[in-house]
Amino acid sequence: MRIRRSRNRTRLWLGFLLLVLAGVAFGSGPTDSDQGEILYNGVQLPALWPPAVDTLTRQPMDLPYMRSRPKSLPIDIGRQLFVDDFLIEQSTALRTYHQAKYHPANPVLRPDQPWETNTVSKGHPAPTAMVFSDGVWYDPQDRLFKMWYMGGYVQSTCYAESRDGITWVKPLLDVKPSTNCVLDKPRDSATIWLDHTAEDPEQRYKLFMIQRAEKGYLGLLYVSADGIHWAEPPAQAIMNDDRTTLFYNPFRKKWVYSIRCDYTGMGRSRRYRENDDVFAGLAMDKSQETLWVGADWNDKPRSDLPTTPELYNLDAVAYESLMLGLFSIWPGQPTDRAKPNYVCLGFSRDGFHWQRPDHRPFMDVSEQYGEWNWGNVQSAGGGCLIVGDELYFYVSGRSGVRGSPASGVCATGLAVLRRDGFASMDAGKKECTLTTRPVRFSGNYLFVNSDSRRGRLQVEVLDANDRVLAPYSKHNCHAVKTDETLQRVTWKGASDLTPLAGQPVKFRFYLRQSRLYAFWVSTGTSGASGGYVAAGGPGFTGPTDTVGSSASPAKRSR
Repeated sequence: MRIRRSRNRTRLWLGFLLLVLAGVAFGSGPTDSDQGEILYNGVQLPALWPPAVDTLTRQPMDLPYMRSRPKSLPIDIGRQLFVDDFLIEQSTALRTYHQAKYHPANPVLRPDQPWETNTVSKGHPAPTAMVFSDGVWYDPQDRLFKMWYMGGYVQSTCYAESRDGITWVKPLLDVKPSTNCVLDKPRDSATIWLDHTAEDPEQRYKLFMIQRAEKGYLGLLYVSADGIHWAEPPAQAIMNDDRTTLFYNPFRKKWVYSIRCDYTGMGRSRRYRENDDVFAGLAMDKSQETLWVGADWNDKPRSDLPTTPELYNLDAVAYESLMLGLFSIWPGQPTDRAKPNYVCLGFSRDGFHWQRPDHRPFMDVSEQYGEWNWGNVQSAGGGCLIVGDELYFYVSGRSGVRGSPASGVCATGLAVLRRDGFASMDAGKKECTLTTRPVRFSGNYLFVNSDSRRGRLQVEVLDANDRVLAPYSKHNCHAVKTDETLQRVTWKGASDLTPLAGQPVKFRFYLRQSRLYAFWVSTGTSGASGGYVAAGGPGFTGPTDTVGSSASPAKRSR
């Protein structure tokens, strides 16, 4: 009897093993245990997240969410941008990537106070009033632009404010009397974050700072109710290196530490750690991180430097329906000028994997000695602000010292881009079409950001089988013939899109001498997108666009 039972048990195990092998051989799909969180855009993450990355190479990052896009894409959060093909089923339009333009008032913040000017870099004077990440935000409570910056070379953190984002005032505060210092401590990199989600008003602002220590670097994390008075003592942890920064991913409600590392064959690169709680994230150790990203082979060396570029820093922020990454690229260190770092863009739909479709500098250094940005252009914490129909990007810039790698005068500049203007789908005199993949929405009104003042844009709505859904035909569509960042699309015979809410449909855009930057479906006629507004801007009341046209002018000024 015992022998028979043993044989039966053996047969059961063999049968189970054959079933497992058959599943492997014939590629049975992932089980529920293999699947993780479903994101706002329909992307499903694997159960293991963040991904365990064992090695970095110069190959551009793989994009798993582009290989397995959902059958229909939910588009209720944010303006839908054409930075990649995630939304597109078919298009004959030409995609163009755009670069920001520097504002003529640059630099908008200069070192002009004694505590900013009495410092040196590599033996040369280095007056400093620059964002080194730090942060530039619009505070809807005070209705002010607010900037935190390095005051004096690696000496302190200072504060300035503005009503228009161009003319800045340095108020005298009580932290260090008769100065605008808010943290009078030596420092390296820093990030200031306006946390709209903070349950405790005393933690509305976060400040993460790298400070040199006797044996390496410390990461210090402060909180504040007003961004001026920072609670002591800060939380702290040992960090491996300088230039580590912090950002918040609101799509997944995670605080992310963008950690500098030096990786063999890659040089300056990034490691990644995330946590629901910013303090718990600081306390994590290297075993709870993963390798993340570095420069890739599309980051071309400068003609005057025999150096393979490296990733100096990565700041990020939620903008509308995706994560926007600001990649500071280090192309090498000349012996006779400051680092000619510049900023490129990346885009992510899962918060970890980055597509970098355009490796041209989005915000570049100047090649003209004497310019404020002859060296070391790097991004600000918070990424960008929405100011009317434009995006404001603040950056550091260093004038340098001819014949030396010293920084010279370190100031803050401003670069400007059309709202949503990272990429456009363009058509010339010949009509082009762009058809989206099936999308789902709960809103009522279709809006576009387009420049059609020399031509026209029309839209029709299709079902999943490409049949036009009456009355939403091209023939019934009132042509858009303006240049606006917020323009409603309407049809004869239809008051709105309410009958189509909740079902998968496709939008087909017809373009002639037009540029299409974004589309979205809003719940109201104001055109509020429900998407994230990065570091905010005048008219916005929180982290998302709930106001629409009241924060955006009806017509673009040209």
